[in-house]
Amino acid sequence: MEKDVLSFGTPKELEAKRIAEIKSLCYLERLERLMAIIEVSNMLKTARIIQSKKR
Repeated sequence: MEKDVLSFGTPKELEAKRIAEIKSLCYLERLERLMAIIEVSNMLKTARIIQSKKR
């Protein structure tokens, strides 16, 4: 099955595709995605603090 390059459709269709994609992942892949989100979140949180100190 080919993966879609671009996401087109109604919000309900896109949400259904995302849920189906997540359900098809194994536990380790889900954990890796969660860790990536946490890392990005932490970087953004830290970036705001550093930027505030420069002003």
